[in-house]
Amino acid sequence: MLKIGIDARLCFQTGVGVYTRNLLHYLNKINPKDIKFIAYVLAKDLLKISTNNKNITFKGVSSKWHTFSEQTIFLKNILNDNLDLMHFTYFSYPILYPKKFISTVHDTTLLKFKTGKASTKSSFIYNFKYMIFKQVFKNQIKRSLSIITPTESVKKQLLEICSYLNKEKVTAIYEGVTYEYLKVKVNKNVNDKYFLYIGTFYPHKNVESLLRAYSKVKTKIKLYLVGPDDFFLKKIENLIASLDLKSKTKIIRNVHSSELPNLYTNAQALIHPSKSEGFGLPIIESAYFGTQIIASDIDVFNEILQNKFVKFNPNDINDIKEKIEMFIDEKPNFDMKSISDNFSFEKMTIKTLELYKKILKI
Repeated sequence: MLKIGIDARLCFQTGVGVYTRNLLHYLNKINPKDIKFIAYVLAKDLLKISTNNKNITFKGVSSKWHTFSEQTIFLKNILNDNLDLMHFTYFSYPILYPKKFISTVHDTTLLKFKTGKASTKSSFIYNFKYMIFKQVFKNQIKRSLSIITPTESVKKQLLEICSYLNKEKVTAIYEGVTYEYLKVKVNKNVNDKYFLYIGTFYPHKNVESLLRAYSKVKTKIKLYLVGPDDFFLKKIENLIASLDLKSKTKIIRNVHSSELPNLYTNAQALIHPSKSEGFGLPIIESAYFGTQIIASDIDVFNEILQNKFVKFNPNDINDIKEKIEMFIDEKPNFDMKSISDNFSFEKMTIKTLELYKKILKI
């Protein structure tokens, strides 16, 4: 029986974590008889893993991503299992790993937005770490037998940035709505009117521009900001205070994923002002729950939403303001179900499994 390793150290994070949890969920459901999977999770997360696994062995490791321990201890962990193929689900891996592997590159944001704003460390430390990251990433891209991207847009961006990359190695495989939401029941609340932003508050997410635009919108509809309570949120809170926006905004910190379906369902619209995304899970989740979308006019959103959204220039605060006002006045109603029907984590897993088999020639 062949052995495939899956880097699941980010399994319980947002973004990459949703991708990894769904990949493992559907691999377990499909249960191919000729392959055994070994998923490497952080030791502290082992207790969160369901025991109902048919062909996946979960192993606890101590090494986090982007660390020296990853290059030494994690390397030893995966070498000891003598894998036929390893799947690194994030752009971080032990550069001395000598065997067959593939990689998932979720976006090119870190390659396009090199800025000290995105770090809480000194500029010297940030630049040093960024230099190391670029070298590790380049090595990973060159040595991967295959690279998965979540959209054609990211595939195109990656090929433009990495001129040395053979386009035949890159496969775009769409993601979807997490299995955790597919049978959830939602509660309708017609009394609470709000626009919704869900995500992190990193600079490239462009929430600052959204707030500056919303401060000019004449409306009693609140703007809900849902995200992690971290360094970047503190900057957002300071901006809200300086713009005198406290009465028009509501911050919801560290919300549990089980609460998101109700937030999506009852929102007037999701507003996504990001300047760079690989896929945009909140976009697809919003569409799944039938919520209208106001978002940046960027390639990935146009690819996914097929022009069924109100779009704005993320670099133009006045345009953001005007498009929100236009939405309030005209109340457009796009067919969101036709969008979400095109995306599925189960289909993603089937295509990923086909890729494993192609590389292993089975």
